[in-house]
Amino acid sequence: MPRITKVTTRTGDDGTTALGTGQRVPKSAPRIAAYGTVDELNAHVGAVLSANVAAGLVEPLGQVQNDLFHLGAELCVPEAAKPTHPGPRIEQRHVEGLDRLIERLNADLPSLKNFVRPGGTPAAAHLHIARTVCRRAEREVVALAEQEPVGSWAIAYLNRLSDLLFVMARCETRAAGVDEPTWDSRA
Repeated sequence: MPRITKVTTRTGDDGTTALGTGQRVPKSAPRIAAYGTVDELNAHVGAVLSANVAAGLVEPLGQVQNDLFHLGAELCVPEAAKPTHPGPRIEQRHVEGLDRLIERLNADLPSLKNFVRPGGTPAAAHLHIARTVCRRAEREVVALAEQEPVGSWAIAYLNRLSDLLFVMARCETRAAGVDEPTWDSRA
């Protein structure tokens, strides 16, 4: 468990940052972009939680935030260094948990007849923003994985999480009694 005693260290003033191993790398490195976007995603989930989201989504979103901290911790340590720097990881159980939650939440939703436009309620709009940031995080982890190994469940987790955030946006709109805004392809 990290202990944060100081926020300002000035060690990043030269454009580098430390990985979980202590190794310094450029802040522009693909690994930093990947876990930085996971951190951004976590902040957007926090915005959802502060936007009066439907009560049934609060606990699962809190779990997602915790899982995103796991993912960030996993990504800040290169796979080759995991034996000497163990930490939290995203595992198959996390992905399966998202699958079960998607299935449960989606069971109560009507079938889609067209693409859903982001919006509906403030919380639903924030969920759609989180979904798009999640897709970017997924792309960045895929790009990192093209250069060096990443955890075996990281990409699947982000892929499934973006699906969950979409379903949650639909649930939020429905719980608020608001019609889902849909794309008018003939307009």
